[in-house]
Amino acid sequence: MKKTFYIFLFYLIATACKAQFKGPRLIVRGDDMGFSHSGNEALIMSYKQGIETSIEIIVPSPWFPEAVQLLKQNPGVDVGIHLALTSEWDNVKWRPLSDCPSLKDSNGYFYPMVYPNRNYPGQAILEHDFMIGDIEKEFRAQIEMALKQIPTISHVSSHMGCTNMREDVKALTKKLATEYKIPIGPDLVNVQNISYDGPHKTSAEKIQSFLSMLNKLEQGKTYLFVDHPGIDNEELRAVYHIGYETVAADRQGVTDVFTNERVKALIKQKGIQLIGYKDLLQPKN
Repeated sequence: MKKTFYIFLFYLIATACKAQFKGPRLIVRGDDMGFSHSGNEALIMSYKQGIETSIEIIVPSPWFPEAVQLLKQNPGVDVGIHLALTSEWDNVKWRPLSDCPSLKDSNGYFYPMVYPNRNYPGQAILEHDFMIGDIEKEFRAQIEMALKQIPTISHVSSHMGCTNMREDVKALTKKLATEYKIPIGPDLVNVQNISYDGPHKTSAEKIQSFLSMLNKLEQGKTYLFVDHPGIDNEELRAVYHIGYETVAADRQGVTDVFTNERVKALIKQKGIQLIGYKDLLQPKN
């Protein structure tokens, strides 16, 4: 009887210690797959050779077909539909998948911005009298195309905050997520958004600030880090908009972070568990 009591007591202590020292969980999300060939390559590289666990795909983007093929070749990656209502770059544009006139500019493209921007006066969705029915039609088209091409889709996310720009759009997104049985990313669990802990203009600064951020993660909590991998090459140097002209160098820095050996070593050392959104849908051990 006494022996049984001590065994039970040891079990309780061991269980408590395990819960107390459970390492942080971290989703490392790469956004904007499909906007360029360079972006597609960097996102896959960051998954295969680095710490990235989730990739968000823009369905109406010009490099979507290539993105689909790359994701089929890497079936383990967690994939989200990055619902989009903007085409923000000056030298490359995309159009809606549906017939939604109130969401298009005079050339038939999406507007470049969601919220008013002094560099693009009159070119934000919210500066126009859009129809909520057009947004529903377009969101449905994007969701259905994504599910058709990528059956492993696990969640929905938002490009440039378009799903949160008005309460009726937010409610519509939740309705569609429920209807199509695809959770909205932030609604899955209590996940804390994090970013670089310090300056992050250059590649070296990004790496150091990411390491600093990792050192501040707390036991037992779940975190989400979001950024946009890319490759600094001729193609990506031609992609920019006013106010963000350093796209290629900036996004190369993100790829450098996601594939950095010091970053990977610190994650292992601190017992940080890299997870995707799909893991949040599974019962915890």
